[in-house]
Amino acid sequence: MPTKSEKKRIIFIGAGAVGSYIGGWLSHTGHDVTMVDMWDEQVETIRRNGLQVNGPHDPFIARPTMFHLHENELVARQDQFDIGFVAVKAYDTSWAATFINGFVKPDGYIVSSQNTWTDPAMAAAVGADRAVGLVMSSISVASWEAGVVGRSGETRRRDHGHLVFRAGNHDGSDTPRLHQLIDILDPLDGGKVTTNLWGERWAKLCQNSMGNPVAAASGMGIADLNKHARGRELQIRLAQECAEVGLALGHKVENFGGRPAGEWAGASKGDVFEVLDAALAENISGANWRPSMAQDTAKGRPTEIYQMNGFVCQQGATVGVETPVNAAITDVIRAIDAREVEAEYENVERVLTAAGY
Repeated sequence: MPTKSEKKRIIFIGAGAVGSYIGGWLSHTGHDVTMVDMWDEQVETIRRNGLQVNGPHDPFIARPTMFHLHENELVARQDQFDIGFVAVKAYDTSWAATFINGFVKPDGYIVSSQNTWTDPAMAAAVGADRAVGLVMSSISVASWEAGVVGRSGETRRRDHGHLVFRAGNHDGSDTPRLHQLIDILDPLDGGKVTTNLWGERWAKLCQNSMGNPVAAASGMGIADLNKHARGRELQIRLAQECAEVGLALGHKVENFGGRPAGEWAGASKGDVFEVLDAALAENISGANWRPSMAQDTAKGRPTEIYQMNGFVCQQGATVGVETPVNAAITDVIRAIDAREVEAEYENVERVLTAAGY
């Protein structure tokens, strides 16, 4: 438990899977946590029963303070907060960051705990010097019912030598607030300060882009997808293009999927594809977890496809890197979002064929 001097007042905009898991943990460890969300049932259930937090740890009930979005005037009556977390979908970043900015102290900071390339929108809303990027690597959480959030796995990732949280400033500096944030998150799992936020961000974008839309398009979990050769190939081809674009942009892209970015980018060279394919084929056991985009399609919610694979295509065009596989998967997910097609395994073949594989 934090001491009185270490205890922080923390506000979240977004109490979905990621927001409620992190916020629930921070509340459980003694911080003063307020969460604001748009899901009426979520707010009322947590107010009434608390938040059930499950995962590779003893389950617990957290009791953060909950507000509906429309109750912002009540939030404004409270003392200002030390730290703000933006934990909404990427397409909601601008308004959510602007919303939370006024509730955080002038000397506080605001954390983007999101997927995709949200940092420029954060900087535009709150100022780059006030924004912290938080990259979350290899952590899968889900909330399928109000008041309950769960994380996959039987042990924390630090037990396997992996650091989940990577906190970085936009200017690449190493400052005390980054170490403070990693310390606050330490009860959840391991983390580190990074001076390579953009390389970490792009690596996570690659990881998301290769897995999330394939699970969403097929309606399958990653473990089941990896049992199929074409399911593995689609993931590899998506990762290949994403890594090529990131490297062409000049980012020092960190390892993702357990392999160097340069190896993914070279998937068409020599026997590299076979090495990558064999690595994916080994990942067929354990929880058959559905990543965030697959959860969105299952719930009928809009996905982040334009901020994920669509963004890869946009950036590829600026550096002359062709991205036909990312374009094809973007088109299929757009059609699923529009209720024009169903999520099914046949979409894997549809994407690869459209891209020429």
